[in-house]
Amino acid sequence: MTTSTPKNGIDRRKFVAELLKQFPDALVVTGLGSPAYDVFAAGDRPSNFYLWGAMGGSTSLALGLAIAQPEKTVIVITGDGEQLMGIGSLATAAAQHPHNLSIVILDNGHFGETGMQQSHTSLGTNLAQVAKAVGVPTALEISDIDELGSLVSHINKRDGMTVAQVYISTEEPQRALPPRDGVYVKNRFREHLGFAPF
Repeated sequence: MTTSTPKNGIDRRKFVAELLKQFPDALVVTGLGSPAYDVFAAGDRPSNFYLWGAMGGSTSLALGLAIAQPEKTVIVITGDGEQLMGIGSLATAAAQHPHNLSIVILDNGHFGETGMQQSHTSLGTNLAQVAKAVGVPTALEISDIDELGSLVSHINKRDGMTVAQVYISTEEPQRALPPRDGVYVKNRFREHLGFAPF
């Protein structure tokens, strides 16, 4: 159990930027809201797939990508509220045993996009333990940015799915809004993978 509290948690934007710097060729799927802003702020690229209105869908989408693109590293950057809404996707992903899928849950214990109401993670739900319970082989709890290296190492091993619950601060940096045109994001992503847009 972490002793970190949301008030003194990790700077989420710095954490995301440092993580993605290590994986310039990864396919990155974001949960809606703050994780999408953080990924975009770290540097827009065609291999980023931003979800705007599919709350709870990031892990499922990324699982499909990981299965379809087994040679690629696939990273989900999402929030505690979004992952809680798609909690069953952790079990589905674990059952598929993807070697190239990592899910990074930025956990401030709140629903940041709807008014900072407490989420289940600030009321006792531990998503890393949930991931472990459904069969995820590597489930980390990260409460200090110095622990980023451990996460990077596990992602690089590509020997099984990794889930990291990252305890972030409740502080909200200025929004950095990625493209909102879903067709554009989809077509750009497909083109990056060598497929024709449709």
